[in-house]
Amino acid sequence: MSPPPPPASARFPDTPPRAGRQRRGAPAETSPETTTRLRPVPASQTTAPEPTASETTTRLRPVPGAPKTRRPGAAPVPVSAGPVRETTAWSPLAPAHPVTGPPGPGAVPDPALSWSAGAAVRPVVSLGQPEAFTEPQGHRVGHRTAAAAACLVLGLGLIGGAAAGSWLTGDGGDDAAVDHFTTASSLWHSVPVDQLFPPTVDGTGAGPGGADRTWTRIAVAPDSGCGHAFDPLLQKVLAPLGCQRLLRATYTDATQSYVTTVGLLFTKADPAAMSAFATRLRTERLDRRTDLMPRPYAAEGTVAAAFGDKQRASWTLSVLTDAPVVAYAVSGWADGRSTDAPQPAADAVGSGATTAPAQAGLGNEAQGLADRIERRLREHIGTATEKPS
Repeated sequence: MSPPPPPASARFPDTPPRAGRQRRGAPAETSPETTTRLRPVPASQTTAPEPTASETTTRLRPVPGAPKTRRPGAAPVPVSAGPVRETTAWSPLAPAHPVTGPPGPGAVPDPALSWSAGAAVRPVVSLGQPEAFTEPQGHRVGHRTAAAAACLVLGLGLIGGAAAGSWLTGDGGDDAAVDHFTTASSLWHSVPVDQLFPPTVDGTGAGPGGADRTWTRIAVAPDSGCGHAFDPLLQKVLAPLGCQRLLRATYTDATQSYVTTVGLLFTKADPAAMSAFATRLRTERLDRRTDLMPRPYAAEGTVAAAFGDKQRASWTLSVLTDAPVVAYAVSGWADGRSTDAPQPAADAVGSGATTAPAQAGLGNEAQGLADRIERRLREHIGTATEKPS
């Protein structure tokens, strides 16, 4: 059987007895015994070293300057008897790595980490871009852009449909060219002679040096075949094209010093044959050969009565590819003068030409009159093509 517990005065000797109650006979306890019962303290830590002001400041917040010393006679800083824990006081300007121990002898804290440091030495803290929690908006297409895109798609569809329809029905640009070519082949009997060969033709700038010319018609040959209109060799060259009809007229200049015969040969060839002949004429230079000159029309009773083969001084020959027509002109002197060295109009109108036909301007006579008659023919072709059937 265990002994009875000691009285309260024996367990807590330092506690004064309450009023009216006296605890007698309890032995008094010493201070070491009371401390040992409350919190055991190792003998090595019973008396802790007195921390200096520098150590306390370093643990809390470094301050510039030398560490402060305790005034003589001042009371020491109380230190708990328990184990010392290393702590680091938080500061917005604290270093990235916390201080884990007291600085060594002679160490000076960084002035930038003190609250009393100036603004110039304080570190600058920059804030990052805040995150946006809104979703990016997509590209908005305006009403005008949408309408333009719709029109473009519709236009491409219409063009594609028209092209497909033209391909399926066989209706294309070739048919228009064929109609144009066919219409031109019948103009020799549908257009009056005064429209094809006007009584007067103005040649503004057609003379030598850009001088003006005026030609007056003196004779019109009846429409006929090509039997005696060309030299034999030229007639042989033109034979593959066929001769449907030949129209000719003879003009003279305002002074009646020169005479020029202009002609339109309507062939039986198709567009391909006319294009092939035009290429041959250009590449083989058939229009420059003196043995391939057209013949003049010498009308009796006119100033061109003596205009024969020996009086030919200059000529030009051209092939139309949009009409079955070969246009030409040949010029000479009105007084029946013969020419020993005829010269093509293309060479006679060139700068520096010194031949007699070039100096007299006979190349300009042939080239200028042929160009204007050809222009009138093209105008009639265009007018006839535009008329409704």
